[in-house]
Amino acid sequence: MKKFEEKSLRSNSIYNGKVISLKVDDVLLPNGKESKREIVNHPGAVAIIAITSEGKLVLVEQYRKALERSIIEIPAGKLEPGEKPEKTARRELEEETGYGCQELTYLQTFATSPGFADEVIHLFVAKDLYKIEEKADLDEDEFVELLEVTVEEAEEMVREQKIFDAKTAFAVLWMKANQ
Repeated sequence: MKKFEEKSLRSNSIYNGKVISLKVDDVLLPNGKESKREIVNHPGAVAIIAITSEGKLVLVEQYRKALERSIIEIPAGKLEPGEKPEKTARRELEEETGYGCQELTYLQTFATSPGFADEVIHLFVAKDLYKIEEKADLDEDEFVELLEVTVEEAEEMVREQKIFDAKTAFAVLWMKANQ
């Protein structure tokens, strides 16, 4: 048995969308009582710490409706059904930045919001970048602006809350530690 495991007794699907689904589970708690858990299911995603030959971090600025604002992030995207994370990482890097890479290294996988969602992000480091001659198109509902910044500039963006998400803040810390 897993420590503090909550066994699902019943599950009720509430919503199935393009990106997420939502369910409510009745669970049996370790103390024998019952409770409810609202759970967001997500297919998973990738994120890429892309580093230019000058040692700059490649970022994209885009509007995030859930936050009602634009934020600056590392390139990232959702896994397609049956797609391996490395393939998704290469595709998203190309689509969002116009770069390909000679070297793509898996770094780690982490949960984004484990209190209510099962989404995990597979994090990669991309080096030996090159410009794609005919870059892949962004998704039709995606609008981004490309930035290339030093670690110090990225740290300032974190302080100013222009970088506001955990995966990108992690990328900045990783860059600082691995300069």
